Amino acid sequence: MLNIGEIVQTIKSLIETRIQMVKQDIQEEIVGIISRLMLLVIIGALVALAFFFLSLSLAFYLSQVTQSPYLGFLIVALMYLLVVMVLFMSRDSLGIQHKVQAILKLFIFRFNSNSDKDE
Repeated sequence: MLNIGEIVQTIKSLIETRIQMVKQDIQEEIVGIISRLMLLVIIGALVALAFFFLSLSLAFYLSQVTQSPYLGFLIVALMYLLVVMVLFMSRDSLGIQHKVQAILKLFIFRFNSNSDKDE
C-alpha cells in the first residue's frame, strides 16, 4: 500500500515542477517580446534616419528648382504639416487603430502554437 504522505509529497513535487515550467515559459515569452521590441526600435531608428536624409535631399532639390535657399525647406515642412494634420484628424478612426493593433500583435506579441499543443 502507498503511504498518504508519499502521495502528498508526489503531488507537491508535481505542482512545483509545473510551476517551474510555467515560470520558464513566461520568462521565455518576456525575453522574446523584449528582443522583438529592441529590433523594432532599431528598425524604426534606421527608417527615421533614412527618411531624414530623403527629406533633406528633397528640400535641397526643391530649393534648386525654386532657386530659393529656403523655399524648398518650407515646402517640405508644409508637406510634413499636412501629414500631421491628416493623422491628427484621423486619430479616432477605429480602422486605423485596429490595423496598428494587428501589426503590433503580429510583430511583438507573436504567440507560439507549439506551447498550446504541448498541454
